[in-house]
Formats: sequence, C-alpha cells, structure tokens
Amino acid sequence: MDEWNSPATGCATCGTITGQIDQRTAYQGGRDVQDAHERQQVSVDPLDQRIVEVFAAEPRVGVLECSRRLGVARGTVQARLDRLVRTGVIEGWAPQLDPEALGYPVTAFVTLEIRQHHPSRAAHDEVAEHLADIPEVLEAHTTTGAGDVLARIVARSNADLQRVIDRVLASAGVVRASTVIALDTQIRYRVLPLLREAAGRAKSP
Repeated sequence: MDEWNSPATGCATCGTITGQIDQRTAYQGGRDVQDAHERQQVSVDPLDQRIVEVFAAEPRVGVLECSRRLGVARGTVQARLDRLVRTGVIEGWAPQLDPEALGYPVTAFVTLEIRQHHPSRAAHDEVAEHLADIPEVLEAHTTTGAGDVLARIVARSNADLQRVIDRVLASAGVVRASTVIALDTQIRYRVLPLLREAAGRAKSP
C-alpha cells in the first residue's frame, strides 16, 4: 500500500500546514502486522477527533482557520497535529486520488498462491517486488487461508483487466491466481469511525 508522510509545521502568518511530502510504497506483508503490534498505542481525545475531522473534510483549511472554528488557540491545534503526526496517527497530507477519474473504472481483487521455497519470506518479497512494478496494483497484503497474497488492482476496462492479470502472473514466484471483479463499492476505505470510537473511549468515565 502507499504510505504518505509529511512533518506538519505551521506557518506563523497564515496558519497553513506546510511540509515536504515523502511518498513511499511498501509491500511488507506480515511485517506490517508485527510493526503495528510493536507501535505504542496513541491516546486520542474528542479535541483530537474534532481537529482531524476538520482537516479530513477540508484539507486546505489551515491551522488558523481550524482554531477559529473550534474556538481553541492556534498553538493548541498545531501542537495536537504535530503530536498526531509524530505518533503516526496522521500519516500525511497528500491528496487522495480517484483511480476511476484517472481512467481506471474497473477494480478487482486477485488472490495469489506463491511458489514456496526457503526462506519463505524471500518468496513473498520476490513477488512483492514484482507487484510493485505494476502501476495498476494499488495494494497487496500477505494473508492467511488458501492464498498467500491478496492484491487490489484496477484496469481501464474488463478487456484491459486481462492485460493487468497477465502482468501479475508473469512472476515466476506466482503459481496460480484467482480474480474477482468489484461490481460496486458499498463502503470506501475509511478510518474516521475508528478515531471517533477511540475518542469516545477517552472521554468515557
């Protein structure tokens, strides 16, 4: 999946968020799960929630305007944002792109069975490197169950989907694959409900 990291700093004049955006693509499979367990759980409260929701709705609103809307000091908003970025709750400020608007309206999920050899980690890394070179592969995860890797891919059409699948299968490490096409998106990727839940726990007695 794509990870965006941007150290947030506040402009003293206009209160906008600035920072250099570093785009990194990581297909790390099970190592991501281990890293998630090792990361210290961050405590968020209702004010954190309100601040994040303002920027989620209007990413260009600026720190100063956010502080005015919430009725808190600009320094408080900036300090909260800095802490959320530093602790990894906020991963970045990059724009969210719509594959369909870019000409890729077809979404599919591909389950890959990987040729196992020793060490098994090397087999996954080899396939992950291959997938990372395919622009239409949006994310990939090592999974349990019948398959070894689940990838989300996009294509320009159903016919073009075959081309993408052929590229995925071009890796010598892939034994076989099964594909399902998404007919519609019922719930888009979201994290804000988790933030609200965490903030709700923080204010509960």
